[in-house]
Amino acid sequence: MKNVLITGGAGFIGSNFIRYLLEQDLDVCIFNLDLLTYAGSLENLTDLPDSDRHHFIKGDICDRELVDKIFTENFISLVVHFAAESHVDRSILGPEEFIRTNIQGTFSLLEAVRKHWQDSNNEIRQDVHFHHISTDEVYGSLAPEEAAFSELTPVAPNSPYAASKAASDHLVRAYYHTYGLPVTITNCSNNYGPNQFPEKLIPLIIINAWEGKPLPIYGDGQQIRDWLYVEDHCRAIWSVIQKGKQGEIYNVGGNNQPTNLEIVNQICSVLDMKLPESQHTPHFELVQHVKDRPGHDRRYAMNIQKIKNDLDWEPAVSLEEGLQKTVTWYLNHPDWIEKIRKQQDYQSWVKNNYQGRDQQ
Repeated sequence: MKNVLITGGAGFIGSNFIRYLLEQDLDVCIFNLDLLTYAGSLENLTDLPDSDRHHFIKGDICDRELVDKIFTENFISLVVHFAAESHVDRSILGPEEFIRTNIQGTFSLLEAVRKHWQDSNNEIRQDVHFHHISTDEVYGSLAPEEAAFSELTPVAPNSPYAASKAASDHLVRAYYHTYGLPVTITNCSNNYGPNQFPEKLIPLIIINAWEGKPLPIYGDGQQIRDWLYVEDHCRAIWSVIQKGKQGEIYNVGGNNQPTNLEIVNQICSVLDMKLPESQHTPHFELVQHVKDRPGHDRRYAMNIQKIKNDLDWEPAVSLEEGLQKTVTWYLNHPDWIEKIRKQQDYQSWVKNNYQGRDQQ
């Protein structure tokens, strides 16, 4: 049985990935290291299949003593590194935590695996693997006519979040080239699906519309994103871990480019259909344009030909199907929403981020 360390496994994508591995009945034992900051919650880990193969450890990836202890006691041979501060708006309000977690934390993990994965000749073993989760935001912003981001697109981050992730990507790549550490990297587009923290666009719109609250749209709402259903992302990660070439980067996307306003309209249409008796129908009338955030990237788009050609992966869930599934999940989990939103950090962030934003 392979012992796997998953960092950030109580967060949105990490918890979905853990669920995916356990549902596939793979021969793995999972050690889940998460500090349970604002975006991580044990609520995301309830009712796991075959939960005896999942072991939760509350802790900080920057805590080298703890990380060393995990490797020493559990003979970890695969690391899947999700743990990160990941919201652009939060990085604008307070970038320091992003530098600490995303850069220092990744460095801490890399040093730990370099130490623990050496053989008797002080060479890195080749039966181990470090997989790093990154983002399309490291590439910057695209103009309307520009080609989609490929793995060869120059890195040009425009927010503290994106800059911290780009730095962590460079560290992982450097440990491959300098120390021979077996690594792979995936740069994914915007994820959505079950268990996503309610401050992100899609769950925020679902919940606010359901409750008849304003739907805040930055600027003109014409920002373009590529949306990836989280289960498709999990399949892509496992494909790269199993079949990807060491030292390589693979872009993962949903193969779509709607505007934010179009996404909001689609969500509202799903809610109109599912909640026909709601007094807030049509929900799209709740849209409220607010002042744009600083440095807001205008367009992201992902070229996924490399992972499609090399690993035979492509998204299986269309945007329409994924939004239907996501809206249904939130409507069926009001208790989860309530527990997450009671967190003081969430309440204060919403107040700090949206209070005082002028309507347009």
